Amino acid sequence: MLDIIARSHRGRVCKYKDGEHDLSTPAVVTLGRSAGPFVSLEPEGRVLHFMGTEVPLDEGLLTTVSSGRGGMRGSYGKLCVLRLPLDGTEEIPEDCEVVVVPNAFELRRDARKLLDAIIKVREAAGFGRLVYMSGIAEPSTLSILSYMGVDIFDDVLPSAAGLMGVRMIPEGEVAMGYDVSRDNTRALKEEVEKVSLFTVSGRLRELVDQRSAASPSSVALLRLYDGQGYEYQEEACTLAGGRFCSNTVQALRRPDVERYRRTIAGRYRKPYHKRILLLLPCSARKPYHTSKSHKAFSSAIHTGDHDTLVHEVILTSPLGLVPRELDVFYPANAYDIPVTGEWNCQEKQMIRSMLSELLEQGYDKVVCHFPDYEMIKDLADMEFTVENGDPTSFASLGRLDATLREASRGMDLPGYMVDRKENVRSVLRFQFGQDAADAIMDENTFATGKFPYWKIVREDSRDRSIKTQLGMLTPERGMISLTLEGAEVLSGTGKYAVTMNDFELKGNLFAVGAVGADPGIRIGDEAVIMRGGKVAGVGVAEMCGREMVQMNRGMAVRVRHKSK
Repeated sequence: MLDIIARSHRGRVCKYKDGEHDLSTPAVVTLGRSAGPFVSLEPEGRVLHFMGTEVPLDEGLLTTVSSGRGGMRGSYGKLCVLRLPLDGTEEIPEDCEVVVVPNAFELRRDARKLLDAIIKVREAAGFGRLVYMSGIAEPSTLSILSYMGVDIFDDVLPSAAGLMGVRMIPEGEVAMGYDVSRDNTRALKEEVEKVSLFTVSGRLRELVDQRSAASPSSVALLRLYDGQGYEYQEEACTLAGGRFCSNTVQALRRPDVERYRRTIAGRYRKPYHKRILLLLPCSARKPYHTSKSHKAFSSAIHTGDHDTLVHEVILTSPLGLVPRELDVFYPANAYDIPVTGEWNCQEKQMIRSMLSELLEQGYDKVVCHFPDYEMIKDLADMEFTVENGDPTSFASLGRLDATLREASRGMDLPGYMVDRKENVRSVLRFQFGQDAADAIMDENTFATGKFPYWKIVREDSRDRSIKTQLGMLTPERGMISLTLEGAEVLSGTGKYAVTMNDFELKGNLFAVGAVGADPGIRIGDEAVIMRGGKVAGVGVAEMCGREMVQMNRGMAVRVRHKSK
């Protein structure tokens, strides 16, 4: 019986129980007898002793990963043994709850093969089984292996290295010249505690960024994982998280950050009525609109009804650009970066590329209130408004006000009802896609309220006095939350749907009751619960779509509204 206590990307903290035995993961299997799971060295080879079951790890032909001859090697109670390499056709018995891989050691320094192996093993195991890979964990790599989806490790490698006088610590390896095997095992177990802590806090990637610099192979593994493994890790990446630090160059490729940039490129379209693009710097405080600097910018922007023409876009790393209407969305509302006034070449290229694509959507004027304008000034004809490098000075704000007034001279001014409606349409498009945005914001729908509290309201076409709320944007949620009526509209697109069994929904929907789910659903998404072809409820996804179907325990959707 497996319960997932916390998730951070593909990393998990789990509670596993089998009869009288229980185990918390991430866990370390020790070499030599111990109170918990352990590996013994017998004349016939290694034997895993796991919660009352003995599993021979070296049974039969000891093929290598490069031999091309791997696959299923046997089942032992609720454990099954998979020997690398896998070809993707392996079928794991339904009663198997722990997948054991005994020959992973030779992949320790081969980043490409290790990445391929871990993804194939985890995909074969699915979300509902624990994965134990023997011989690859050390204090410096345990965090990234957990981040990639491995649940159980052993101290075989640290013990062997310690006997040869090599001290293994999270920061790397140090030659000592005497037996340090016990020190290495202790360091590995201490690292497990740190991985658990960072996983529970949703910040495992930050620990991985710190540890990956310990060896060239770890750097290579993380780079390859962020590139070739993007789809695999993005699936388990939340859409709503807490504060995180982006302190390394590699953090530019975090899956949540990369997904944001891809969504901007694929879904985002500026509100059609915005004719003046205003480029602004980011702020230390998030969301931006709550910071002192952006409140000062607002005082210069919103001095007249010409502000409905102005499209505020913040330039920043690691996200590239953030339109004002999205500044409450994750990860724009959560990241933290070191501020030095210097931009590396990757950051410059990212910002230039994303800004170039945005400019192609068409603006009549571009106003740059971004102090580091040198990196972008050649992308368009711009009016620069920052005086003496300080965008919040009285002179800079006065010039910004005057420049916007002059830029809007002679332009037709859209009203605030149009401005709110098209801003909300832009947000809906980013969150749900074009078809959902158009379905929700039809000719009978309008938006009320002041940013970032926008309500979406639909009037009855036959009786305008009858109004129905479809959803609301709030900074607390960081995206639009739908009512049942809004969920009805979204259900017409066929997306974000979770199909439940035929029973009365009394509270939250658990995975055991979910029989189908849109594979595009991510943790934190709006999820529309369907029963018998009708909307039964709406809420927030606590699992990704595939996990809802594969798991038989745990909350699938935290229900906000349910039909009567």
